[in-house]
Order: sequence, then structure tokens, then C-alpha cells
Amino acid sequence: MTREHPFWGYEDLALFVSAVLPSFALAKLAVGTARLSSDAMKTLMFQSLVYALLLGSLYLLISVRYGHPFWRALGWKTAYPGGWLCIVAGPVLAVGVAGLGSVLRAPVVPTPIENLVSDRRSLVIMLFFLAVCGPLFEELVFRGFLFPLLARSFGTWPGIVLAAVPFALLHGPQYQWTWQHLVLVGLAGVAFGYARYKTESTAASAIVHSGYNVTFFAGFLIQKCV
Repeated sequence: MTREHPFWGYEDLALFVSAVLPSFALAKLAVGTARLSSDAMKTLMFQSLVYALLLGSLYLLISVRYGHPFWRALGWKTAYPGGWLCIVAGPVLAVGVAGLGSVLRAPVVPTPIENLVSDRRSLVIMLFFLAVCGPLFEELVFRGFLFPLLARSFGTWPGIVLAAVPFALLHGPQYQWTWQHLVLVGLAGVAFGYARYKTESTAASAIVHSGYNVTFFAGFLIQKCV
């Protein structure tokens, strides 16, 4: 069993999930009215707004409904054991996942990154999104909010694995729902969950996640240059 005891329940999870569609609708409306220079900027703005709106919904649940400090409740601790190991773990995990992808014969599918990175400005924005925005949102939601709830109900390892399932499904569209990529992303989610459990910090799992993303992005840039 996880060492943490979340004060929220499945009713709160249902409320959070119910905020997904309204967040998508509001983000789409905002992007539609904005004057942006490229489709890449529209896509990044849309996803950033969805993340911000959903984090706002999570804040309402944690801090307004229950009156608890948002970051502390979701396990965001900047002091945690194995800090340097977490920094190294991300790139190592990315290399391992890439190797396993070759073993599983994961098909090469065009990713949104290929269309979103067109100049230096979009490259910097994409790097910031992959290194900061994505890991921050996904770790707070999946390992900060969902994992403790599942671990309380089913135990630590089932909680880690179960939290990795919706995490993998979230990335399904960008990999055209190929089972190999879903398995690979799911295994990465398990690794992030393990880092979260061992350190008791979502900041730690976010560091691992960030290193993982940046390593794959670096590989993409190298391939593009070659």
C-alpha cells in the first residue's frame, strides 16, 4: 500500500473527468478567436489551454472543495531522495524504450512534432512544452491525483500500473493507436509511477518524465538534421 492516504475519492475523480469535455470546448473556442500565425501555434495553444483548464479544475477540487494546499496534496516536493538518479533515469528510460520498440517492431508513425516544429521559435516552444508543461500536467494528474487513489484501493503496484493505462491512452492518437506504442508509453508510465512512489514526490517523476521527453526530442532533431 502506498505510504500516502489521499483525502479525495472516486466522486472527485468523476468530477475531474467531467471537466474534460468543457475544457476542450473552451480551449477550441479560444483558439478559434485568436489570431495565430500558424497551425503549429494553434495546436500548442489549444493543448496548453486544455492543460491549464484541467489543472484549474483540479485546484478547485483540492484547494477549494477540501481546503488543502494544492502542491503539497499532490505530492510536489522539491526535496526528495535520489535527485541525480532521477535526472539520469529519464534519458536511460528513453533509450531503453527505444530499444524495446525495435524488439516489438513498433511501426514508424508520423508524430505531431514533425508538423509543429518548422522554425527556431516553434522549436523552442515545443521544447518548453515537452520539458515543462507536459510532464508537469501529466505527473500532477496521473501520479499526483490518480495514483494515490488507485493505490489506496488496490495496492501500490496495481495502482502504478492502473494509473499508467489512461496515461498511455492519452497518447494513443499521436501514435495512431498502434499497440506497440501504447505498450511502450504504458511502460514509461509505470516507470514514472515507480519514481513517484519511491521518492514520494511528483516533482521527481516529472524530472524523469522531462528527461524522457527531451531525449526523444533530441533524437528527432538529430534525425531531422541527418
